[in-house]
Amino acid sequence: MTDTRYLVHGVFWDAVPGEAGIPDGGSPVLRLQDPGGGFTDLALDAGTRLGFRLAAAGKSCLGHHKVHGPADRDHVRCPDRAQAVKGSQCERCFVVDDSRLIHDFHRGGHVPPGLRAYLMQPHWLYIATFASGASKVGTAANLRKWKRLAEQGAVVARYVARADDGRVVRNLEDLVTRDAGVPQQIRSAAKAAALTGPAPAVELDALNFRLAGVVRRLLAGAGGGGFEVVDERWLRPGLSDAVCGQAVRHAYPHELSTGAHGFRIDSLSGSVALARLDGADLEFVVNLGRLKARTIELGGHGSDVPAVQEPLF
Repeated sequence: MTDTRYLVHGVFWDAVPGEAGIPDGGSPVLRLQDPGGGFTDLALDAGTRLGFRLAAAGKSCLGHHKVHGPADRDHVRCPDRAQAVKGSQCERCFVVDDSRLIHDFHRGGHVPPGLRAYLMQPHWLYIATFASGASKVGTAANLRKWKRLAEQGAVVARYVARADDGRVVRNLEDLVTRDAGVPQQIRSAAKAAALTGPAPAVELDALNFRLAGVVRRLLAGAGGGGFEVVDERWLRPGLSDAVCGQAVRHAYPHELSTGAHGFRIDSLSGSVALARLDGADLEFVVNLGRLKARTIELGGHGSDVPAVQEPLF
């Protein structure tokens, strides 16, 4: 894999709790696309050393998806291999991406048949709480019930409703935001920053428990059909325990948009790693999500150790 340029598609959690040999939710991967369009999943287990250098300036388009059903979709490479201008896509790929239409489906927006089949499967409504105590309401398709929260990087989460389809669950999501004031997004940078000093686990769990209770009561009195209120806790992957635990760490001091980097991954929450640099005992929080849509070369690279002072207690 060394000396090959890879386009980073991001961190994905592909295992599901309950599978044989995966009692705690499994392990994530860094998904890489080679110049020929093939994909390589680089495991990010505890103890993995990740070394790479940025091999191109800026971000490149990751292409788009065509959805054919609940578990069937095709990735289409960007035909122009263009620079990304909208997040991780060029203008053309953004416009033709089926996923873009999901957000207006419950408001009567048109969707192609394959995406409609995906959206008409059961969906789950959840309340997720992150390391700072910030919380959000979100949705997950039935087939991505666990993975969605793993990739979000939740510290604790609870499912509050099971809906018959994606239209119903998004109406519920809007209801919770409007009537309970729970936002639908938490910025990835804020999630990473919070992991430099997570709040105590007992406080985060109590906060999530209370908020989920408020939302369940709201849903129970909302009327309408097509859903049932549920009370189910999400199982956080064991690999996330260390980075979600209460401790004081340092934010990774180098920009991931340029240069060479290398570190050992000890724990991972979503796409945020707890890592150690070569020759240093300090723990750093590295947001690997910043590599999405960037081009890297893997190798035995390392990160410069910054001059930092441990907090005095």
